[in-house]
Amino acid sequence: MERAERIKKIPPYLFAQIDKKISELKSKGIDVISLGIGDPDLPTPPNIIEAMKKAVEVKEYHRYPDYEGSLEFREAVSTYYKNRFNVGLDPKSEVMALIGSKEGIAHIFLAFVNPGDYVLIPDPAYPVYKTAAIFAGGIPYTMPLLEENNFLPDFSKIDEEILKKAKLMFLCYPNNPTGAVANEEFFMEAIELAKKYDIILCHDSAYAEITYDGYKAPSILSFPGAKDIAVEFGSLSKPYRMTGWRIGYAVGNSEIIQGLGIIKTNVDSGQFTAIQKAGIEALLGPQDSIKEMNDIFKKRRDLVVNTLREIGIDVKSPKATFYIWVKVPEGYTSASFAEKLIEQAAVVVTPGSAYGEYGEGYVRISLTTPDHRLMEAMERIKKISF
Repeated sequence: MERAERIKKIPPYLFAQIDKKISELKSKGIDVISLGIGDPDLPTPPNIIEAMKKAVEVKEYHRYPDYEGSLEFREAVSTYYKNRFNVGLDPKSEVMALIGSKEGIAHIFLAFVNPGDYVLIPDPAYPVYKTAAIFAGGIPYTMPLLEENNFLPDFSKIDEEILKKAKLMFLCYPNNPTGAVANEEFFMEAIELAKKYDIILCHDSAYAEITYDGYKAPSILSFPGAKDIAVEFGSLSKPYRMTGWRIGYAVGNSEIIQGLGIIKTNVDSGQFTAIQKAGIEALLGPQDSIKEMNDIFKKRRDLVVNTLREIGIDVKSPKATFYIWVKVPEGYTSASFAEKLIEQAAVVVTPGSAYGEYGEGYVRISLTTPDHRLMEAMERIKKISF
């Protein structure tokens, strides 16, 4: 059967390919350690699980949920933003529940991008930004994230004719896959650019709570003028270890939220209300589990960084996310270095080239692996000669 043209333009989904490779190796009896996917190995905090257990028993929650999310969940997101970022949000018009932030990220393009519109996409980046742009018929325009610019896009390098045609721009800080962070000056520059050229500014804030060394990530909405043109996508997956629960939110400009809502009402029926109740507990309940988790990730970060430096690999220690962005040794490509680790150490990492053209020359290592397995992976890598 002939597939749609939009499907033909889409490469195989990166993380599905990684899962397939791991399964193939395991079927051969090989003890594989995967450092490829950002899925926290730590369990969901008990208070969140208990909230879910209680909510599942409520018969009223077994019916169709509200498309935009329960008002109670949206109020919880609003309260969280006030407490965490000092950002005021109207829960009725500036907050929307999502079936994981990925869903909202993919659908925002369908809500606002017409065929032929330019969309400004960072590179390297989470692959969904580019694929969603293509699904909507948009033209992805690459904004390179280069090490010499601290993995921030240089807006001055974008041709003004492109800016005039651009409909939407995506940013992500703390950044996946590089682990980079952005300062106030950068966010203000992005907001001013978006306002000047009437560009919808979308900020993926999935890793805002995964930070180290005293760094605290801001919300883009905490900067003046952001609400005029911006929305932010948040996820409970990373901070509360709820990846399988599929709960997130979009917040910000009410007109953009409303446009996203039109797509949602025609595509899905909202998230199960019991999961939203668990999300409320996550957002408003005790937050000490985040610090405990970050302490664990920090130790793992230091282990990986110190090991790699010990064997002569150039690597910087990130202030945020649970990823290490590693420059591959001279003489290797992203793919050939990743293949060497699989073949000689049975350790899976993600080639940077899978995140875009400018990811070439790097690999991404995820810290979401139990301590003893991560230590074993580092010991195996130390035995390889590069």
